[in-house]
Amino acid sequence: MTELPVRAGTLPGPTTADDRTAASPEPARAPLPAVRRPRRRLRTTLKHTGLVLAGFTMLYPLLWMVASSLKPNALIFREPGLIPSTVTLENYTLGWEALLHPFSHYLANSAVIVAGAVLGNLVSCSLAAYAFARLNFRFRGLWFAIMLMSIMLPIHVIIVPQYVLFSELGWINTFLPLIVPKLLATDAFFVFLMVQFFRGIPRELDEAARIDGAGHPRIFFRIMLPLSLPALATTAIFTFIWTWNDFFSQLIFLIDPAMHTVPIALRSFLDSTGQSSWGSMFAMSIVSLLPLFLIFLLGQKYLAKGIATTGLK
Repeated sequence: MTELPVRAGTLPGPTTADDRTAASPEPARAPLPAVRRPRRRLRTTLKHTGLVLAGFTMLYPLLWMVASSLKPNALIFREPGLIPSTVTLENYTLGWEALLHPFSHYLANSAVIVAGAVLGNLVSCSLAAYAFARLNFRFRGLWFAIMLMSIMLPIHVIIVPQYVLFSELGWINTFLPLIVPKLLATDAFFVFLMVQFFRGIPRELDEAARIDGAGHPRIFFRIMLPLSLPALATTAIFTFIWTWNDFFSQLIFLIDPAMHTVPIALRSFLDSTGQSSWGSMFAMSIVSLLPLFLIFLLGQKYLAKGIATTGLK
């Protein structure tokens, strides 16, 4: 029986699973039906159109205030559109010097209060959060629950006892009632935020630091704080915004016009018995919003990370 010659390189060998997988091409996905493509495009278009309309609706009051600050007082309510027929910067020049002091004086007062409040919250809330998250002491759960319950107390409930206390201390008409409480971790929301963040940091880091001879102060400053930058930034940004916009507390404790802040100064442009200077108020409102925009733009990355994360990644 004659054997057929076999060419070199064509000798059959054992077939493996990899060879069979490589030999069999993947089945191509069936293209979407032609009817579904226009539906998907229409759905996407409607979604983006709705988002644009919602964004414009939220921005319309701000855009209207910007446009009104560039109009003469006589045209603010006569022309409600966003495009002014007459553009003037007179509202900014008049509003800056319209009150008893230049508007920079009120900006400086607000900056002093905001700086003290931010520093106080960062120091006190982080220390309190570290105690709740890492230390073991009696009735820790009870004190933590009481701290959370204080969030539900409106400021109108505690403002009278606070006023009586600060009046006995002689702190009325000073910045102390607006700064000193921040040094005592009175903002329970930020304490809770940092507690949740600290609990997400592995305890193995603490144990390793204790093996090296570190105590609680060194662990707090060398390990916890550097890893908690998003939570600290979130606390600083929210404290800045809330303190800068606070009107009620500053109106209660600050009586002398020389001690007034930006929110109280803006209210001074409105006169219930005479003519209100709407153009100057809108112009100074735009000026007072600039620090908030800058802080938010510079810290929005840390703000989103601090809210979304609860530990290391």
